[in-house]
Amino acid sequence: MRTASIGVLLIENHALTRLGIRAVFREVDDIHLIGEANTSAEGFSEFEKLRPDVTILGLRFPGSCSIDDLENYFAEDRDAKIIVLAEHAGDAEITKALRQGAAGYICKDISPEELVKAIRTVAAGKKYIPDEIVRVLSQNLGQEELTPAEANVLRMIVGGMSNKEIAFTLDISENTVKSHIQNIFGKIGVSDRTSAATTAIKRGLVRVDL
Repeated sequence: MRTASIGVLLIENHALTRLGIRAVFREVDDIHLIGEANTSAEGFSEFEKLRPDVTILGLRFPGSCSIDDLENYFAEDRDAKIIVLAEHAGDAEITKALRQGAAGYICKDISPEELVKAIRTVAAGKKYIPDEIVRVLSQNLGQEELTPAEANVLRMIVGGMSNKEIAFTLDISENTVKSHIQNIFGKIGVSDRTSAATTAIKRGLVRVDL
């Protein structure tokens, strides 16, 4: 029987998700919810106060992405153990979260058993990446990263802007825009703007705040 207690801070803005995670914790005796927050700012304040063993951090909050905040957590506690909780597995976001120091990355459709396993693994000082997320990452191994300029153009494509509108907004020529788009298509493996937009959202190359 497990005796060591793992104190978890849950930072997530969807009430039903929090409810489900609380229900999972009630079924085990070694994991305890010591704090909860539904906004990014409130979550970091609770983190500073509680110093949890493991923090489950929702990926998205209205108008923000928590990956951008990870450095604040590690500045406060360099040994922080943070699991990023996302709606789906976008390889660009997974990679960035892990580079920023996250100990794990899981999706909201994770089974209760795997959630418990993830928390116990991270609490023990190890990384936890589910098999399906490893598969997502492996699918795009070897692909070139977009340059900042290409990423900016891709965001505008997702936003529905024409080449002319992109050129005007960025103060560059339409030929330069076309060159960026061709490079983008080659790097992400698509042949048209619609596929580029769909792939960008699916892989987390572009953020769409709903």
